[in-house]
Amino acid sequence: MDPTAHHMADGEEAAQAVLRSRLRAAVIDIAPIFGFTVSFAFTHQLTIALALALAAAAGVCVYRVVRGESVWRALAVLGLVCVQGTLAAKTGDASNFFLPNLVMHSVVVVANAVMLLIRRPLMGVAVALITKEGPGWHRCPVRRRAYIKGNLLILASSAVMLTIQLSLYLSGQVVALGTADAFGPPVLALSTLLGWRIYRRALGGHSCATNYRTTPETSLSLERTLP
Repeated sequence: MDPTAHHMADGEEAAQAVLRSRLRAAVIDIAPIFGFTVSFAFTHQLTIALALALAAAAGVCVYRVVRGESVWRALAVLGLVCVQGTLAAKTGDASNFFLPNLVMHSVVVVANAVMLLIRRPLMGVAVALITKEGPGWHRCPVRRRAYIKGNLLILASSAVMLTIQLSLYLSGQVVALGTADAFGPPVLALSTLLGWRIYRRALGGHSCATNYRTTPETSLSLERTLP
Protein backbone atom coordinates (compact mmCIF):
# COMPACT_ATOMS: atom_id res chain seq x y z
CA MET A 1 0.00 0.00 0.00
CA ASP A 2 1.23 3.50 -0.80
CA PRO A 3 2.59 4.95 2.51
CA THR A 4 1.29 8.38 1.55
CA ALA A 5 -2.20 7.01 0.94
CA HIS A 6 -2.02 5.17 4.27
CA HIS A 7 -1.05 8.43 5.99
CA MET A 8 -4.02 10.18 4.34
CA ALA A 9 -6.40 7.47 5.56
CA ASP A 10 -5.06 7.80 9.12
CA GLY A 11 -5.46 11.57 8.89
CA GLU A 12 -9.05 11.32 7.71
CA GLU A 13 -9.87 8.90 10.53
CA ALA A 14 -8.42 11.44 12.97
CA ALA A 15 -10.54 14.16 11.37
CA GLN A 16 -13.69 12.05 11.74
CA ALA A 17 -12.83 11.40 15.41
CA VAL A 18 -12.48 15.15 15.96
CA LEU A 19 -15.87 15.76 14.33
CA ARG A 20 -17.50 13.26 16.68
CA SER A 21 -15.77 14.91 19.62
CA ARG A 22 -17.16 18.27 18.48
CA LEU A 23 -20.66 16.77 18.47
CA ARG A 24 -20.30 15.71 22.10
CA ALA A 25 -18.85 19.11 23.00
CA ALA A 26 -21.76 20.88 21.30
CA VAL A 27 -24.24 19.03 23.49
CA ILE A 28 -22.37 20.16 26.62
CA ASP A 29 -22.03 23.77 25.45
CA ILE A 30 -25.80 24.27 25.16
CA ALA A 31 -26.29 23.85 28.92
CA PRO A 32 -26.31 27.65 29.61
CA ILE A 33 -28.77 28.26 26.75
CA PHE A 34 -30.98 25.44 27.99
CA GLY A 35 -30.87 26.73 31.56
CA PHE A 36 -31.77 30.27 30.50
CA THR A 37 -34.60 29.18 28.20
CA VAL A 38 -36.25 26.72 30.57
CA SER A 39 -36.09 29.06 33.58
CA PHE A 40 -37.44 32.01 31.58
CA ALA A 41 -40.25 29.85 30.18
CA PHE A 42 -41.42 28.96 33.71
CA THR A 43 -40.72 32.18 35.60
CA HIS A 44 -40.58 34.97 32.97
CA GLN A 45 -38.03 36.55 35.31
CA LEU A 46 -34.90 37.73 33.49
CA THR A 47 -32.82 37.85 36.69
CA ILE A 48 -33.55 34.21 37.54
CA ALA A 49 -32.90 33.10 33.97
CA LEU A 50 -29.56 34.91 33.89
CA ALA A 51 -28.52 33.44 37.24
CA LEU A 52 -29.22 29.89 36.05
CA ALA A 53 -27.45 30.52 32.75
CA LEU A 54 -24.33 31.76 34.56
CA ALA A 55 -24.47 28.82 36.98
CA ALA A 56 -24.69 26.39 34.05
CA ALA A 57 -21.80 28.15 32.27
CA ALA A 58 -19.68 27.92 35.42
CA GLY A 59 -20.54 24.23 35.67
CA VAL A 60 -19.49 23.64 32.06
CA CYS A 61 -16.25 25.54 32.70
CA VAL A 62 -15.40 23.43 35.76
CA TYR A 63 -16.36 20.21 33.93
CA ARG A 64 -13.99 20.97 31.03
CA VAL A 65 -11.10 21.93 33.32
CA VAL A 66 -11.55 18.75 35.41
CA ARG A 67 -11.49 16.68 32.22
CA GLY A 68 -8.17 18.27 31.29
CA GLU A 69 -9.53 20.21 28.33
CA SER A 70 -8.24 23.61 27.26
CA VAL A 71 -8.69 26.18 30.02
CA TRP A 72 -9.11 28.94 27.44
CA ARG A 73 -11.92 27.08 25.72
CA ALA A 74 -13.62 26.50 29.05
CA LEU A 75 -13.32 30.18 29.94
CA ALA A 76 -14.58 31.18 26.48
CA VAL A 77 -17.96 29.55 27.19
CA LEU A 78 -18.21 31.39 30.52
CA GLY A 79 -17.11 34.67 28.92
CA LEU A 80 -19.68 34.38 26.15
CA VAL A 81 -22.50 33.84 28.64
CA CYS A 82 -21.30 36.88 30.62
CA VAL A 83 -21.52 39.00 27.45
CA GLN A 84 -24.97 37.61 26.68
CA GLY A 85 -26.15 38.27 30.21
CA THR A 86 -24.80 41.82 30.18
CA LEU A 87 -26.64 42.63 26.95
CA ALA A 88 -29.91 41.21 28.24
CA ALA A 89 -29.59 42.92 31.63
CA LYS A 90 -28.64 46.33 30.18
CA THR A 91 -31.51 46.38 27.69
CA GLY A 92 -34.05 44.54 29.84
CA ASP A 93 -34.89 42.41 26.80
CA ALA A 94 -34.42 38.67 27.27
CA SER A 95 -34.15 38.08 23.51
CA ASN A 96 -30.86 40.04 23.49
CA PHE A 97 -29.31 37.18 25.46
CA PHE A 98 -29.11 35.39 22.10
CA LEU A 99 -27.81 38.35 20.07
CA PRO A 100 -24.07 37.41 20.26
CA ASN A 101 -24.86 33.94 18.98
CA LEU A 102 -26.88 35.38 16.11
CA VAL A 103 -23.96 37.62 15.13
CA MET A 104 -21.51 34.71 15.23
CA HIS A 105 -23.84 32.46 13.26
CA SER A 106 -24.27 35.17 10.62
CA VAL A 107 -20.50 35.59 10.26
CA VAL A 108 -20.00 31.82 9.93
CA VAL A 109 -22.70 31.49 7.27
CA VAL A 110 -21.30 34.38 5.22
CA ALA A 111 -17.73 33.09 5.55
CA ASN A 112 -18.86 29.58 4.56
CA ALA A 113 -20.62 30.90 1.46
CA VAL A 114 -17.65 33.06 0.43
CA MET A 115 -15.20 30.18 0.84
CA LEU A 116 -17.41 27.99 -1.35
CA LEU A 117 -17.55 30.68 -4.02
CA ILE A 118 -13.74 30.82 -4.18
CA ARG A 119 -13.62 26.99 -4.19
CA ARG A 120 -11.95 26.68 -0.80
CA PRO A 121 -14.69 24.98 1.27
CA LEU A 122 -14.27 25.40 5.01
CA MET A 123 -14.60 21.66 5.50
CA GLY A 124 -11.44 21.08 3.48
CA VAL A 125 -9.61 23.86 5.33
CA ALA A 126 -10.66 22.47 8.73
CA VAL A 127 -9.71 18.87 7.89
CA ALA A 128 -6.34 20.02 6.53
CA LEU A 129 -5.66 21.83 9.82
CA ILE A 130 -6.68 18.77 11.86
CA THR A 131 -4.58 16.34 9.82
CA LYS A 132 -1.71 18.84 9.33
CA GLU A 133 -1.94 18.09 5.63
CA GLY A 134 -1.54 21.67 4.53
CA PRO A 135 -3.19 23.36 1.54
CA GLY A 136 -2.31 20.64 -0.98
CA TRP A 137 -5.80 19.11 -0.94
CA HIS A 138 -7.29 21.89 -3.10
CA ARG A 139 -4.91 20.99 -5.95
CA CYS A 140 -6.80 17.70 -6.34
CA PRO A 141 -10.02 18.42 -8.30
CA VAL A 142 -11.73 15.24 -7.08
CA ARG A 143 -11.18 15.97 -3.39
CA ARG A 144 -12.03 19.65 -3.79
CA ARG A 145 -15.35 18.86 -5.45
CA ALA A 146 -16.10 16.22 -2.82
CA TYR A 147 -15.47 18.77 -0.09
CA ILE A 148 -17.72 21.27 -1.86
CA LYS A 149 -20.57 18.75 -1.99
CA GLY A 150 -20.22 17.97 1.71
CA ASN A 151 -19.89 21.63 2.61
CA LEU A 152 -23.10 22.53 0.77
CA LEU A 153 -25.11 20.53 3.30
CA ILE A 154 -23.41 22.34 6.19
CA LEU A 155 -24.09 25.72 4.59
CA ALA A 156 -27.74 24.85 3.87
CA SER A 157 -28.45 23.67 7.43
CA SER A 158 -26.67 26.70 8.93
CA ALA A 159 -28.59 29.11 6.69
CA VAL A 160 -31.93 27.49 7.59
CA MET A 161 -31.18 27.64 11.32
CA LEU A 162 -30.05 31.27 11.05
CA THR A 163 -33.22 32.24 9.17
CA ILE A 164 -35.39 30.65 11.85
CA GLN A 165 -33.45 32.32 14.66
CA LEU A 166 -33.53 35.76 13.05
CA SER A 167 -37.30 35.59 12.52
CA LEU A 168 -37.84 34.56 16.15
CA TYR A 169 -35.50 37.29 17.43
CA LEU A 170 -37.23 40.00 15.43
CA SER A 171 -40.64 38.84 16.67
CA GLY A 172 -39.44 38.70 20.29
CA GLN A 173 -40.30 35.03 20.87
CA VAL A 174 -37.73 34.38 23.59
CA VAL A 175 -38.56 30.78 24.50
CA ALA A 176 -38.84 29.65 20.88
CA LEU A 177 -35.60 31.49 20.08
CA GLY A 178 -33.84 29.82 22.99
CA THR A 179 -35.07 26.42 21.84
CA ALA A 180 -33.80 27.04 18.32
CA ASP A 181 -30.49 28.38 19.65
CA ALA A 182 -30.06 25.30 21.83
CA PHE A 183 -30.58 23.05 18.81
CA GLY A 184 -28.10 25.10 16.76
CA PRO A 185 -24.77 23.51 17.86
CA PRO A 186 -26.01 19.88 17.68
CA VAL A 187 -27.58 20.54 14.25
CA LEU A 188 -24.31 22.04 13.02
CA ALA A 189 -22.33 19.10 14.40
CA LEU A 190 -24.71 16.55 12.87
CA SER A 191 -24.71 18.33 9.51
CA THR A 192 -20.91 18.29 9.62
CA LEU A 193 -20.91 14.53 10.21
CA LEU A 194 -23.41 14.05 7.35
CA GLY A 195 -21.34 16.38 5.19
CA TRP A 196 -18.32 14.22 5.94
CA ARG A 197 -20.23 11.14 4.79
CA ILE A 198 -21.19 12.95 1.57
CA TYR A 199 -17.52 13.85 1.08
CA ARG A 200 -16.43 10.22 1.59
CA ARG A 201 -19.09 8.93 -0.79
CA ALA A 202 -18.21 11.50 -3.45
CA LEU A 203 -14.53 10.67 -3.03
CA GLY A 204 -15.14 6.93 -3.45
CA GLY A 205 -11.89 5.00 -3.75
CA HIS A 206 -9.99 7.93 -5.21
CA SER A 207 -6.49 8.57 -3.90
CA CYS A 208 -4.73 11.72 -5.03
CA ALA A 209 -1.53 11.20 -3.08
CA THR A 210 0.55 11.62 -6.21
CA ASN A 211 -1.29 14.78 -7.15
CA TYR A 212 0.35 16.69 -4.31
CA ARG A 213 3.58 16.64 -6.29
CA THR A 214 2.09 17.67 -9.61
CA THR A 215 2.97 20.85 -11.41
CA PRO A 216 0.39 23.59 -12.03
CA GLU A 217 0.23 22.48 -15.68
CA THR A 218 -0.57 18.90 -14.63
CA SER A 219 -3.22 20.06 -12.18
CA LEU A 220 -4.86 22.16 -14.91
CA SER A 221 -4.87 19.13 -17.18
CA LEU A 222 -6.57 17.05 -14.48
CA GLU A 223 -9.20 19.75 -14.05
CA ARG A 224 -10.01 19.65 -17.77
CA THR A 225 -10.39 15.88 -17.87
CA LEU A 226 -13.00 15.82 -15.11
CA PRO A 227 -16.71 16.29 -15.95
